[in-house]
Amino acid sequence: MDEGTLVRLSPLRPGGGGGGGGGGGLKSPSSGKSTPRGSPSFRRLNSGRTPRRDARSGVFSSHCLRSNRIVLWLLLITLWAYAGFYFQSKWAHGDNKEDLFSGGYGGESGGDKFEPQIKNRRRDLIAKVDSAAVELKNDTNELSLNKSVMDVVLAKNTTLDKNKPSKRRSKRSLRRKKPVSSKPKAMAEEEVESEVDMQTEEIIPKKNTTYGFLVGPFGSVEDSILEWSAEKRSGTCDRKGAFARLVWSRKFVLIFHELSMTGAPLAMLELATEFLSCGATISVIVLNKRGGLMSELSRRKIKVLEDKTDLSFKTAMKADIIIAGSAVCSSWIEQYLSRTVLGSSQIMWWIMENRREYFDRSKLVLNRVKKLIFLSKSQSKQWLSWCEEEKIQLKSEPALVPLSVNDELAFVAGIPCSLNTPSFSTEKMMEKRGLLRSAVREEMGLSEDDMLAVSLSSINPGKGQLLLLEAGRFLIEQPRTDQTNLRLSSEFDSMVFDGDSSGLRKLLSEGNIGKKGGNLKILVGSVGSKSNKVPYVKTLLNFLSMHSNLSKVVIWTPSTTRVASLYAAADVYVMNSQGIGETFGRVTIEAMAFGLPVLGTDSGGTREIVEHNITGLLHPLGRAGARILANNLQFLLENPNARQEMGLKGREKVEKMYLKKHMFQKFGEVLYKCMRIK
Repeated sequence: MDEGTLVRLSPLRPGGGGGGGGGGGLKSPSSGKSTPRGSPSFRRLNSGRTPRRDARSGVFSSHCLRSNRIVLWLLLITLWAYAGFYFQSKWAHGDNKEDLFSGGYGGESGGDKFEPQIKNRRRDLIAKVDSAAVELKNDTNELSLNKSVMDVVLAKNTTLDKNKPSKRRSKRSLRRKKPVSSKPKAMAEEEVESEVDMQTEEIIPKKNTTYGFLVGPFGSVEDSILEWSAEKRSGTCDRKGAFARLVWSRKFVLIFHELSMTGAPLAMLELATEFLSCGATISVIVLNKRGGLMSELSRRKIKVLEDKTDLSFKTAMKADIIIAGSAVCSSWIEQYLSRTVLGSSQIMWWIMENRREYFDRSKLVLNRVKKLIFLSKSQSKQWLSWCEEEKIQLKSEPALVPLSVNDELAFVAGIPCSLNTPSFSTEKMMEKRGLLRSAVREEMGLSEDDMLAVSLSSINPGKGQLLLLEAGRFLIEQPRTDQTNLRLSSEFDSMVFDGDSSGLRKLLSEGNIGKKGGNLKILVGSVGSKSNKVPYVKTLLNFLSMHSNLSKVVIWTPSTTRVASLYAAADVYVMNSQGIGETFGRVTIEAMAFGLPVLGTDSGGTREIVEHNITGLLHPLGRAGARILANNLQFLLENPNARQEMGLKGREKVEKMYLKKHMFQKFGEVLYKCMRIK
């Protein structure tokens, strides 16, 4: 056995045998001696690679095992989180096999009544957290928007300062300076629009012996008397309802054709507010920024896209549903459909107009959207007949979603809603409404015996303000006796309703005739609205200038979203839309909510809302209708009990059919069908 063999085996021997030569033997550790460091045996023993290789492989295997365990745990956590979010999403939005809107509105809808209470609490908590996140996101957007606006203002001020030559600047530097525009293009366009909007207000002075008064708005009066302001609330979502469950965490894009304080933009504003307060993500596309609702959108933290082309198309492609709020949106819809294949399956089109010109501009894309929504049966029938004429085949049957009285107005009117609390009960709000009525009428210079007839809308020929003034002239210049009044009412019954006048006969038989009331006052709004036709306003003023007695009766009011004070002060509401009538007439149901009888034209959506001789009185279209309207005004002027009876019936109808919960129940049903996965 050679030396190398002895050296390799020596560690295995229990003893410490000697070794020959100068190399020295390998001793046992207990002997206190060891092989010299410089000897070959020492170097060979400690330079062996096999044990080190084994050590390295053991450590590496241990690290791999630990790493694999970490990866395995991370994978399990990821799968668990994904499964949790998946089932949470399925639970939050409802299985497509269940009927969310099969039952009543609210907690009894669909599968809600079968869920444990702990899930309801959990859903509320998640909805609140999500709503807070959306609000924080919109706050950030608002801050960035305000910053950009501030930058524009600063840039404008800086430009104005630069335009003034400084004494310290040399003539040479002034010559080198490039001309700078004194104002951004967008701001210049807004200022031009503001100048146009002020034209109507300029031609109607604050006070004039010829034209009458310009009164209001009464927002500050409402706040001081009601001790509550709609400005403090941005949404009234029922978080336990089926609608909130459907839209929570969804993405919606809403298209406004303009921002005027009229029916369609206001309806879309409230729809966006409801979506946002229910936890949805909202983006608004505005096709024309004329109007005064931009500040209201900002206050409610609703995100408005600056771009209405490329950016809006990209945002819309990521949305669950696109909701267009006017027939005027047809141009945007056509451009969007040309850029995406699946765009038609995303679009719900809520059309709120009922004139042929609007149909003609939208007919090319009517059959390319997911669903059409109309406001009334008469509007739906009219559009379907036009489609039949043009041989347009729609994808599906149109839906009907009438507008509603929002909770803010219902609250002031004393109708139970989501805003009521123990300190603001319906009884308390009725008392405050009486105080508001007295304060506003006093500011208008009205006595309690005077009958105030209100007509709130944009001022244009289709709304019939000129015919209303003519009816007022008939009433003032040709006073009627009680017998003449009764005879004309009978003529109107036979002309329009073939003698079905039992309700009116009952009112007359109860001794209402002969109770002479005060004077008639007519309030016309809305001055300054972006939808006003200035030449038509001038026509009204010229008409008043030719009838001095009538001018003393007319009161004007500016455009505003704070209309509760006007309804509270009124005694009668007049809906005098001409042509084929009003599409629906949201102001009609708002007036009925405040207990006002409605004098409306016998056409369009007004005929569907107002029941003749029950909730109001109807009259024909045109100048012939102006004389009947004068007669109806005279009847209600002389019979305050009839006004009260009709007002109560109208209020009852609103509580049964036209509150916010009714509208969102129907809208939710349509939305659910459009979002349903098949």
